[in-house]
Amino acid sequence: MEKGILMTFNPIKSRRRLRATLATVGATAALLLTALPASANTIDVDYDVNGSTHIGSTGSNITLGPAVMHSFVNADGTFRGEMTLPGTRTTFDLLGFIPVTADVNFEPVGDGATTGEIVRTPDRRQELHSTTQYYVRLSNIKASIFPLFAGPNCRTSNPVTINANTPAGESFQVASGGNLVGEYSIGDFQDCGLNTWLINQIIPGGGNTVELHLTDGRLAG
Repeated sequence: MEKGILMTFNPIKSRRRLRATLATVGATAALLLTALPASANTIDVDYDVNGSTHIGSTGSNITLGPAVMHSFVNADGTFRGEMTLPGTRTTFDLLGFIPVTADVNFEPVGDGATTGEIVRTPDRRQELHSTTQYYVRLSNIKASIFPLFAGPNCRTSNPVTINANTPAGESFQVASGGNLVGEYSIGDFQDCGLNTWLINQIIPGGGNTVELHLTDGRLAG
């Protein structure tokens, strides 16, 4: 009769081998992750953007959007968004009884990027703090039915800096988006022809507010 080979199962040794195998796999995975380029830790996400801005000096509201913000969120929380706002229109009353209308464009400065960071608050919320710069360009200005010839180059002399942050008590989620609010000032205009002086008496000043809604977050690419 041939002798068989007796095989025994040792649960303690098996568990030790399993732990050793898992440790090896984990170490290998960690090594691979640290070897990835920095770009692999960047989330590329798009948001739909809609909102409005209130101009304090004229008491008028201007629609912002719809637009799409192409955003890049890094592992350290730094944020970069690229967005082109469509042209819009404003209406207000000059001296309380003369209706004024004008086309408004927010002209990006440089590459037009919105920059900032996502920070975690003590109560474990996430907030987006952002900054964008635009020149404010005016065209097709009319007082009642009479055009005010401002030329094609009428815009603010210096860029307008808009700081927009997550409202107090709210959260910004990378996967879905969130709301942003802020205040900003508008400086003097230039190259508006004979109406430069008039425009600078009406529009520049502080107390302007902005409200943006970033929604429908989705991975880009």
